[in-house]
Amino acid sequence: MASAASSPPTGPGASPTSPSHAPLILVEALVRAFQRRRVVDGVGFAIRRGETVAFLGPNGAGKSTTLRMAAGVLEPDAGEIAIAGCSIVARRGEAQGSLGYLAEGAPLYGDLSAREFLAFMGRARRLRGRQAMDAVARAAEATALEDVLDRPIDTLSKGFRRRVALAGALLHDPPVLLLDEPTDGLDPNQKQAMRALVRRMRPDKAILISTHQLDEVEAMCGRAIVIAGGRVVADDAPEALAARHGGAERSLEAAFHALTATPEGTTSRSGGAERAAPQGLGGAT
Repeated sequence: MASAASSPPTGPGASPTSPSHAPLILVEALVRAFQRRRVVDGVGFAIRRGETVAFLGPNGAGKSTTLRMAAGVLEPDAGEIAIAGCSIVARRGEAQGSLGYLAEGAPLYGDLSAREFLAFMGRARRLRGRQAMDAVARAAEATALEDVLDRPIDTLSKGFRRRVALAGALLHDPPVLLLDEPTDGLDPNQKQAMRALVRRMRPDKAILISTHQLDEVEAMCGRAIVIAGGRVVADDAPEALAARHGGAERSLEAAFHALTATPEGTTSRSGGAERAAPQGLGGAT
């Protein structure tokens, strides 16, 4: 393992200019166990402004658990997470003010209209009056919700409900976005719109996207962190992972399989990240 941090990646998820040096998302030696089983085991990475990073791994690898800890809704057993320079453990409220979190299967209040739900989220973010109205309008426009804003959420399709949850994450225009399966339930046209939205937002934000859709990774992300058995096993540009681990196919799908599965098809727990952790960061073990 090299001792220095790798150069910022290039590609669809990288900013036209170099990402800001100070990371907006900093995860160090993160650990979380359930019933004595470590589901997150020494995870570490940093994401800077201007980076859109995919967080990949098989089911049960620890992706959603890591995102929940980064969002401050689950306590880590060990390690540290900083959002825009604030510890999510020691300064949770301040750190959460700098992030938008789209949880997998995010709960919504079905009896409220989309507008009422977003207004409620605005109040939770201490947005008032004209500021709150403008924030709702911007988030609704960004997620193409204008035509359904006054319909009860329970009457919306799964794709529209997902977009309501995403609008809630974007409402206060945070510098950090944690998106867990953001395209789940979206049709092909909506997925294209999601890609365009991420491209518009990425110069000013650090965006971490957990997904199983590898085509989305190649379309939106300039870097991919691969986790297996609770540990980071690779961290590089998608095309570099495909070239190094994709075999004759040189595909990201083949690389994903090579990095995360044993010959028996079970998730691997061996090995560390093949790329050096960013400077100032305790890497995966």
